[in-house]
Amino acid sequence: MAILSSKNPEDAVKSAMPSYFNLPPLDVSAAFPQATPASTFPPCASDYFQIDDLLTPEEQAIKKKYWEKAKFPFHVIPKLGALRVAGGTIKGYGCPGLSITGSAIAIAEVARVDASCSTFILVHSSLAMLTIALCGSEAQKQKYLPSLAQLQSVACWALTEPDYGSDASALKTIATKVEGGWILEGQKRWIGNSTFADLLVVFARNTTTNQINGYIVKKDAPGLTVTKIENKIGLRIVQNGDIVMRKVFVSDEDRIAGVDTFQDISKVLAVSRIMVAWQPIGISMGIYDMCHRYLKERKQFGAQLAAFQINQQKLVQMLGNIQAMILVGWRLCKLYESGKMTPGHASLGKSWITLRARETAALGRELLGGNGILADFLVAKAFCDLEPIYTYEGTYDINALITGREVTGFASFKPAAQRSRL
Repeated sequence: MAILSSKNPEDAVKSAMPSYFNLPPLDVSAAFPQATPASTFPPCASDYFQIDDLLTPEEQAIKKKYWEKAKFPFHVIPKLGALRVAGGTIKGYGCPGLSITGSAIAIAEVARVDASCSTFILVHSSLAMLTIALCGSEAQKQKYLPSLAQLQSVACWALTEPDYGSDASALKTIATKVEGGWILEGQKRWIGNSTFADLLVVFARNTTTNQINGYIVKKDAPGLTVTKIENKIGLRIVQNGDIVMRKVFVSDEDRIAGVDTFQDISKVLAVSRIMVAWQPIGISMGIYDMCHRYLKERKQFGAQLAAFQINQQKLVQMLGNIQAMILVGWRLCKLYESGKMTPGHASLGKSWITLRARETAALGRELLGGNGILADFLVAKAFCDLEPIYTYEGTYDINALITGREVTGFASFKPAAQRSRL
């Protein structure tokens, strides 16, 4: 290919290219007819416990184009609302009042098809709605929960800041008391749903008590700006945002009265961490289901890939991981229901399950060969989507240290003080 000098480099490149250079790509079914792409989602083959699918085929048709373009499929919101899973375990106020196990299975089933949509529901339901349900006033519950439960309005949950991720309790966004309300100043980062949320549940440090309080901020409040974080490689449909608050006024009626310290936030995180632990379970099930079908359809060396010993070994290793992950997730739910779950239990469950899910995704990517790097066959997309889940709601390492503190009695989150040997 020779590109001659030109005043317009783009014209020079175009003129040097073959006539077919800008043709649209072949449909994957025509380009690779031997295996069915993820646009026709496989039946669940990974569920030895026979948990009924909660999604219809129509609801499963979340096109990969939204993931590739990092855009949110807003037309799906009414369909997600019709599933009646928003609000999860919350009783009354139009919420479904599911058991924690039922709510977890719902999250897993959505994640089996698309991790980003499960994150959208989790942030909206298990963080924002649950904060209002556990810590809000009766008036706030009556005012906000019914429309949130039907997804007629959308919420986000703003804790993480640019300077404080794992060390979230040290946040520096401030709330100053004024007549009739509060003035919020500060920044938040990585906040899912924030670019289009109707309500923003925001946490800030009370300048009088120095404790962390909660506030409900409305979209388009004066002084509030939210911008999308670009260039993510995972959960690309999720609209994570940078929130900047410059003298944002929040009325007294929108101060979440039950959030007086970080310990109150921890009550919400205990439930949401269970939900997050079930996301990689669902993702891993989707990966297995895709690989199971692919190996039975794809042929090499005159035989189906499923007939080769090493492929069977990898498939069974994936299946074993999934069954163990389900049992750990189920046990977490039962411990919570009986009032016996500790922060260490939740942290160990979340960290271990995401670790096994990463291994399952890596095995699935190997089984699909070259197609393992194409979003058309789900596994590459799921592989990328697992990375942020491995990190959010506490990184693997932070969750390990939470459990470590519980079993040893020693907190090791900060470096040991340097002592002179002199």
